[in-house]
Amino acid sequence: MSPSTDRPLVEAVLANAPGAFERLVREHQDLCWHIIYRMVRHPEDARDLCQDTFLRVHRTLHQYRYESALKSWIGRIAYNIALRYLERKRIVVFDAVQDDDLPPLVENVSDGFDLEAAYADQDMATRLHAAIETLPPLQRTVLTLYHLDELPIGDIAAITGLAIGTIKSHLFRTRLHLRGVLESAHGVLP
Repeated sequence: MSPSTDRPLVEAVLANAPGAFERLVREHQDLCWHIIYRMVRHPEDARDLCQDTFLRVHRTLHQYRYESALKSWIGRIAYNIALRYLERKRIVVFDAVQDDDLPPLVENVSDGFDLEAAYADQDMATRLHAAIETLPPLQRTVLTLYHLDELPIGDIAAITGLAIGTIKSHLFRTRLHLRGVLESAHGVLP
């Protein structure tokens, strides 16, 4: 949905139209769950944080300015709530990597690693899933939003508040890390 197609739903919710908020929740609950669960990894906490997200959406929807898609705005709220949860729990959100330890970032996000092809083989899928689970929350979330939810980099940037170049860098580094883990631990060449 675009900001212009979001307008009728937002206006209906703000006008307290019957069923409007429930429709908003139904349309965006999967994205909310994916963002939060991928970050916190605890189903009960994720459910509570999703509820917190939609409570915040309900309280602050009047502040939505149609500058981005509603899903990005809601995703940003979910991301911030999950981030605060991780900070309160003192969980490291991402590994600090020195830029001089990395190859130069190219504009093309692809590094030749085809995540979907890797998923084609069930054994590889199991190994890949286990490797993804070991990633810090931010990298895991960015990677899965891009490859599994197929969100454009611009939407991921809007949700996380990170620059597009930073998203590309995280994707490149994360795939490079996953390739190394799979090659060294399992002798797998993706």
